Amino acid sequence: MKILLATTNEAKIKYYGSRLKEKGINLITLKDLDIDVDVDETGNNPVENAVIKARAYHDISGIPTIAIDDGLFFENIKEEEQPGTHVRRVDGKRLNDSEMIEHYINLVNKYGIDGKLNGYFLKGVAVVDKEHTYTFEFRSNRYFTNKQSELLDKGYPLDSIQIVPPFNKFKCELTKAEEEETLGIEKKEIFGFIIERLEEIEKENAKKLVK
Repeated sequence: MKILLATTNEAKIKYYGSRLKEKGINLITLKDLDIDVDVDETGNNPVENAVIKARAYHDISGIPTIAIDDGLFFENIKEEEQPGTHVRRVDGKRLNDSEMIEHYINLVNKYGIDGKLNGYFLKGVAVVDKEHTYTFEFRSNRYFTNKQSELLDKGYPLDSIQIVPPFNKFKCELTKAEEEETLGIEKKEIFGFIIERLEEIEKENAKKLVK
């Protein structure tokens, strides 16, 4: 069964694609299908935006579709400066990786204490087919610093200013073992949800073929 991952973010494609491939799931991308359509993300939270994207690209492709959206929220900052579902978009402008790092370092300097600002990512996941819409939400606590790693994970620039407390290292500098130890629960739940929902879809499709 082919599954469409509704994103043009190369980092997301590489990250989710490689891990789902290990589970025997064949992901294809918008680029693979020559789909060049921007979807207006009008949701009030990451789950709603994920559903909007997944449903829109499913309707275009006719293929079961996964969409993943993130929101970012900080403690004790002005509401109008809260990133929310617009992590890359500030004052109507879509920021590139370096602009994102600069913007969020400025927020740390403005609202943080001793160069640190507490916050969390809220991740919304949607898996849809013709008849179903499955959703999942996960909160990941983080803190951000006004210092920057020399490493940059293209597509995930904020990993360069996030510190993982158990190791006191930037997120982008974690080894695979360290990443699994600290973020394994989050990944396990997200991938577990995706895999279970896709298995349900595949079983239902198989029943229809038998009929």
